[in-house]
Amino acid sequence: MNEILSLAPQNVWKNFYALTQIPRPSGHLEKIQDFLLRFGQEAGVESSMDEAGNIIYRKPATPGMEDRKTVILQAHMDMVPQKTKETEHDFEKDPIQAYVDGEWVKARGTTLGSDNGMGVAAIMSVMEDKTLKHGPLVGLITADEETGMYGAFGLKPGEIEADILLNLDSEEEGELYIGCAGGEDLTATLEYKEEETDPEDVALKVTLKGLRGGHSGIQIGWGHANANKLMARFLNQVIAYDEACLVSWEGGNMRNAIPRECEAVITVPAEEVDDVLAYVGECEQVWRDEYAPIEESLSFTAERVELPKLMVPEEIRDNLVDAVYACPNGVERYIPTIPDTVETSSNLAIVDIKGGKAVMQVLTRSARESMKDYRNTAIESCFSMAGMHVERSGSYSGWEPNVNSPILHAMKESYKAQFGTEPEVKVIHAGLECGIIGATVPGLDMISFGPTLQCPHTPEERCLIPTVQKFYDFLIATLENTPVK
Repeated sequence: MNEILSLAPQNVWKNFYALTQIPRPSGHLEKIQDFLLRFGQEAGVESSMDEAGNIIYRKPATPGMEDRKTVILQAHMDMVPQKTKETEHDFEKDPIQAYVDGEWVKARGTTLGSDNGMGVAAIMSVMEDKTLKHGPLVGLITADEETGMYGAFGLKPGEIEADILLNLDSEEEGELYIGCAGGEDLTATLEYKEEETDPEDVALKVTLKGLRGGHSGIQIGWGHANANKLMARFLNQVIAYDEACLVSWEGGNMRNAIPRECEAVITVPAEEVDDVLAYVGECEQVWRDEYAPIEESLSFTAERVELPKLMVPEEIRDNLVDAVYACPNGVERYIPTIPDTVETSSNLAIVDIKGGKAVMQVLTRSARESMKDYRNTAIESCFSMAGMHVERSGSYSGWEPNVNSPILHAMKESYKAQFGTEPEVKVIHAGLECGIIGATVPGLDMISFGPTLQCPHTPEERCLIPTVQKFYDFLIATLENTPVK
């Protein structure tokens, strides 16, 4: 704690550390909402919570700045709850164990919550600091961004009026984002009647872990392995050549995180056990070779377990394994006019097969609506052929870039004046709330920026300490130089 509280800028790190002590996984935000309301009241700013669970702060302009445009400072309060298999942590009850490691702040065995705790901490710091110069400000801290942007979707027209939106949810200092991908969730389900296992068979639990995982937007093009896709390759072969039967399959637990772990229970005839165990070792080596040097910690193991009484019927098993094997995953294509930026992708995030029900979840992202629909239709066709019921939900459009944005021009000049270099202007493949909020608050001029984070949505998440000072200094300078109305 003392190490983190001594970091600069101290006000931002103080507030960030306070956030790490409040459980705030998506879908369980009561504690953080209460904390943020109390904070705003103690800071002396108008504070409220709307029907969607968003926290809204309103801070009047400092004397002499009343003629400036109204700025929304926006971040989201929830965090992705991911941990290593060995870590004991209850995200609904336990604080995050943050610590300093050289130039980075990390967490012990879990996600850190710098996505988007750093943005929230910056808003808190602006709201409590009475020495700053700024025009009229609105702090908008949204709920459940990570699970479907429900807070942004729930923001009602007329709740907020403003001219500029500064989204503090980007993850590379020195970059200004002026557009983002849209997204859509696809959920495939199937109920089936389990069959009895052969009492002469042997049960094996196969476990894949140690993958990098990552943010399914930002890191989808980095070549990280998808645990569900690898497990499908293994199961396909042992079913075909070793008479394996499937009892259960559990891989991934967050729709917007590349699945880094997967576990399946299978049964095989006793005489096939040695072959299956040998094949497990072979798969581990093949995958290590395929993904070198990215997946250096990949581990694929098998162990004998007690024989379960029930399993997935043969025809259902084959259809489900085939569907996962064939499901489109990863990058579909890059933006033709910006070749280094992903346009369309999908992430086979969750596979959950057990107890008579199969559920599979995919998040598709695209900067182009027609390509988003194309990718999801391909995925829907894949699962429909397996006899699954498919639903699409949570569709949101991308944020169209505006290269002539006045606030973009002002921030580029301000950044160069402060730091001596031009910021990079980009479109991000992740989903930001800008497009959704912009549809509710018409006419907003929008920019997204933030400090440098790495590996969000994984237990390797970390925040680069020196970039937090630059990020906050840039934010303060932007507020001081907000254009007049």
